Amino acid sequence: MGDRPPAFSRRDFLKISSAAAIATGVGLAPRRLKAATSPASPSETVRLGFIGFGGRAQQLFQDFSANSDARVTAVCDVYDKHREQAAATVGGNPAQYKDFRDLLEKSDVDAVVIATPPHWHPLISIAAMEAGKDVYCEKPMALYPDEAHAMAKVARKHGRVTQVGTQIHATDNFRRVVEIVRSGALGKISSVRVQVTTNEAPGNIRVPRGAPTPEGLNWDMWLGPLEKQPFNEPMFAVGHRYFRECVHSWINELGPHIMDLAVWAMDPGEPRSVMATGGRYSLTDDSTIPDTVDVLYEYSDFTMTFMHTMGNGYNFGFAAEPDKGRRLAVFFHGTNGTLAGDYSSNRLWLEGIQPEDFQPKIKAIPPSAGHQREFLDSVKTRKAPSCNFDYHLPLATALTLAHVSLFSGERVEWDAQKGRVRNRGKASDLSIARYRAPWKLTG
Repeated sequence: MGDRPPAFSRRDFLKISSAAAIATGVGLAPRRLKAATSPASPSETVRLGFIGFGGRAQQLFQDFSANSDARVTAVCDVYDKHREQAAATVGGNPAQYKDFRDLLEKSDVDAVVIATPPHWHPLISIAAMEAGKDVYCEKPMALYPDEAHAMAKVARKHGRVTQVGTQIHATDNFRRVVEIVRSGALGKISSVRVQVTTNEAPGNIRVPRGAPTPEGLNWDMWLGPLEKQPFNEPMFAVGHRYFRECVHSWINELGPHIMDLAVWAMDPGEPRSVMATGGRYSLTDDSTIPDTVDVLYEYSDFTMTFMHTMGNGYNFGFAAEPDKGRRLAVFFHGTNGTLAGDYSSNRLWLEGIQPEDFQPKIKAIPPSAGHQREFLDSVKTRKAPSCNFDYHLPLATALTLAHVSLFSGERVEWDAQKGRVRNRGKASDLSIARYRAPWKLTG
């Protein structure tokens, strides 16, 4: 394969740039929840309510409980078994609820951690903020552009602290990549390419017909705003991420993490237009998400592509060799070279410039205290954490518009000032969330 270009750590960059100056520098349900009369005033201990307690929530509980000033005082799940397991895991006899609205009305929590399937994120987040609670919401933030904009609007209106669960944002390597891109040392960046590859073909999701709903599960409430359907065992127990109605595609599963690096570094705002194409070509199981998607984003002075396949794990010459596992990366193409980065590493290819001439004038980004730690601190100080809803909105808009284009078959024109699709017809219709009655979006 020839000589591999060198990997660059922070130490390598600082060696190259030793002569450079471095600056250190939901009221949505049929019943309305009571509005908070005043902002929450947490004591030294931040009281948390967990809404949804599946596998991801259990990891989040471990992350939050590592902080001595966080205490889970309420848990909510529509499945009795999960809720009882949550109470046992949390300890201390937390209040238990089957309906998130009861938790918001009756508990004394300062903030909620929302770890439900994605189709519930906007509704519960908005209800929580309207009830005076701060919100830590797992990714993706939303499935539709209007949901994402409503969430950010409600957070601003009620002065709520919010954080999206894109925990990779807190890592040091992401900071190194953003520092180099923003230094200008790559020259003019005209193209950014995001890759998400994995090989899961032919797939192993099988939906047994006539499977009974487990005792103690409120399946209708689990579905919530989704169209009514018979109990789907793998959707519930194995992975909602494999079903289009819950997540739309894996753009929403891994895009919030890896595309965050591209949007953070470039800071482009919301895209002007989006064109997506793809379908199901390699998976033959009972999952319903597209397994191959290509997206082209147009911004004011560069383009960005998002390439995703679930039928091939090629690494595009960066990081670990393909082995059917996940391969995620962002490539920043500038006139002086290309910088690639993933969760934990980065690599530089220079073009038309010698290594000794590559001297990025880095303005250091302060390290994160930790993604969950940031949120807890912000609940106390009322200063926004790094991945608040407003910060995340341009990325959420880009992710949701990709699905509007993919499912409509249209090139989508976006009006960022008005927060709506310029297209008329199918694309416009698909940009607006449609819920099963009686659920509806407010804000």
